[in-house]
Amino acid sequence: MPADKIRIAAVVFYASEGAHADTLLKDVADGLKSGGARLAGAVQHNTHNGDRCRCDMTLEDLTSGRLVKISEDRGPEARGCRLDSSALEEIVGLVSASLEASPDIVIINKFGKREAEGSGFRSTIEQALEAGIPVVVAVNAANIDAWNSFTGGLDVRLPPDRKAIGAWCVEPDQYQGTQAAATV
Repeated sequence: MPADKIRIAAVVFYASEGAHADTLLKDVADGLKSGGARLAGAVQHNTHNGDRCRCDMTLEDLTSGRLVKISEDRGPEARGCRLDSSALEEIVGLVSASLEASPDIVIINKFGKREAEGSGFRSTIEQALEAGIPVVVAVNAANIDAWNSFTGGLDVRLPPDRKAIGAWCVEPDQYQGTQAAATV
């Protein structure tokens, strides 16, 4: 695909701001849906549990509304990565299949460690771009080098603002070449 036809935007966030980024993308998706946009992708819902140090993570498929829990319950003292890789691949499959309906926009909750390593939603993002579908992704700052390598500098950086992200989703071509520093 020619570089001038690639429409991909990033909202960069730090790990401590992840919950805010999740809420922000969920709000953007809700606003776009209420305006009649056909969406694909996934947004994250976090459920806080008083007996654990970290929240449970559930991804919502934006096409079907299906919820898939992607965190493993490893007990109240568990530390480290709790991602259920098979559950992540399940939601990735749902989102990839939904691209067949030619949605208006794809929203991906996170370009995280899995995507930086070449898996997770990475192939789904590529599939959407090859189909000419605009993609907006929250990008963990810890993975910005992998993101930059993946996008080759063709991405637009958006501020962590619901209106700005929503405006890009409606008219992505007006932002081409924008590299404003943006973090949540």
